[in-house]
Formats: sequence, structure tokens, C-alpha cells
Amino acid sequence: MAGEIAAAGAVVWRPDEGDRTGKSAEIVLVHRPRYDDWSLPKGKLERGESSRCAAAREVVEETGFRVALGRHLGRTRYPVTRPEPATKVVEYYAARALDGSFEPNDEVDDVRWVAPESARDLLSYGHDADIVSAFTALPHDATTLLLVRHAKAGSRREWTGPDAERPLSSNGRRQVPPVTALCALYGVSRVHAAPLVRCVQTVRPVAESSGVPVGDEPLLSEAAYAGHEEAAVARLLEIAGTDGAAAVCSQGGVIPDLVSRVAGAAGVELGQVVSKKASVWALFFVSDGGPRLVAADYIPKP
Repeated sequence: MAGEIAAAGAVVWRPDEGDRTGKSAEIVLVHRPRYDDWSLPKGKLERGESSRCAAAREVVEETGFRVALGRHLGRTRYPVTRPEPATKVVEYYAARALDGSFEPNDEVDDVRWVAPESARDLLSYGHDADIVSAFTALPHDATTLLLVRHAKAGSRREWTGPDAERPLSSNGRRQVPPVTALCALYGVSRVHAAPLVRCVQTVRPVAESSGVPVGDEPLLSEAAYAGHEEAAVARLLEIAGTDGAAAVCSQGGVIPDLVSRVAGAAGVELGQVVSKKASVWALFFVSDGGPRLVAADYIPKP
């Protein structure tokens, strides 16, 4: 084997228009004339590209549909022979179709929107069917909340003003664009932050690109969180219970405990919860007598 080829793809879904209950979805399959197969949209990562960026880009290129990413569905590994023997490693994500239309292209000459149960029979490869099973294991219409730890701030020792006004460092400002790009991939339309300059600066570009204000969240600051943990959890769930994906920026002294509490209450096992500067927890909630966490992905480097 020559090595590994990194790739990414998605299970692209939309509500089933024939289902009046609104609970069913259909997913898109692509036909590749080069291989005469039916598969999920996917493709190789470009240099310096993350798997999430690649998944969204490849979906647009192959299907014509712009998407909002959802939870990570798993990884497939299989041997390929072209252009030379190697192992192809594909990361898959759920992805809600937003808009667009298909036109035949060099890679894909046809697409089909089908029920997930039908897709398993049409797909040419068992590993694609396994990814569809991972997609159907949880509700498709989960609400996304991106819990962001603020980017690197200036030195506490060298800052003479109030700590809440300590801004991002030059390194921190360089961490902001990847966070902004990640939020765009998930279709963030609501933005919140603890009332610290460094938190607001981390997500302000997200708010500006979405045309919304940065909501003030005092309970999600380290100063207010201690002793008010349950109130902070309730506030996070309140944000998660509103329509549309949200980004919430907080601090390292809050996020691990907050995520652990939300996950523990929902019975979601996450293991050790960490939170590096400018990292993101992608949290996915369903409405079940109130927002309930069903899945979580940690993204250490957006």
C-alpha cells in the first residue's frame, strides 16, 4: 500500500415532502458513471483542508446542494487501486440540504432522493450502508449548538485593566477565522457569548456574517458559573431549544463541567471532557420534553 488517502463525505438529507407529519427524511445518492455505482457524495481533502470543509465542498460539487453540517457519523476505510494502491479513509457527517439543484457533471451523472431504508438496498458498497445506519440511529433533525472556548488572549500578568476587558492576542486573532468558518459550515444563525471582551471578539465575526447581535450570557462566565451551575445548564438548554443553529462562546473554567452536566443528564457518555483555546464542542439536541443532548463532537482545531 502506498499510504492513506484522506477524504470526506456526507449523508445529505431533506424533509420528506410526502410525509405530512414532518418526521421522515430522504437522503441523496449519487451515480458515478466512471464506476457505474451508487454511493454517498464524498471526495478527497485538498491540501490544508479539514474533513468538514471537504465534506461540504464535495457535496456542492457533486450534487449542487449547499448544506449545513450536523453530527459526525463515522469513518470508513477501504483499499483503492487508482491512481495507485492505497487505503482510502473517509470521514462522514450528517448534512441538511439548504438550497441548490443538481446538474450532471464530470463525476456524477445522476442523483436520487430516497428513504434511508431504500438507500441501503441501492448503495453499491456495504460501508456506505453502515454510514446510513449510523445516520438513522438518531433523529435527523437535531438542533446544533457550537460551544466555543474563546481564542488566546493577551497575558494576564501584562494586562493592567479589568480582566473582563482583556482582549485577544495576535495569536488569538489568528484563531478566529477558522472558528468563523466552522460556524458557517454548521449554518449558525444565533450567537451568544459570556460578557468578556475575549469571548465576544472570538465570535463577533460570526454574528456580523449572520447579521445578528452577540447575545450577552453572564451565567456562562467563570465568575458567575461557580455556584450557579444548574442555572447555567438551564440557560444553555434554553438556547438549544430555539430554532436555528447557535454558537455560544465561554471559558475554560466553564465548558468541561457544563458539557459533562448536560451529557450526564441525557445519558450520553463522553469520557474526559477537555476544552482547548479556540476549540469547539458541537452539541446536538432533540426536542424530547425539552432539549435533550443526543450526540457531541469535539473539534480541537477548527
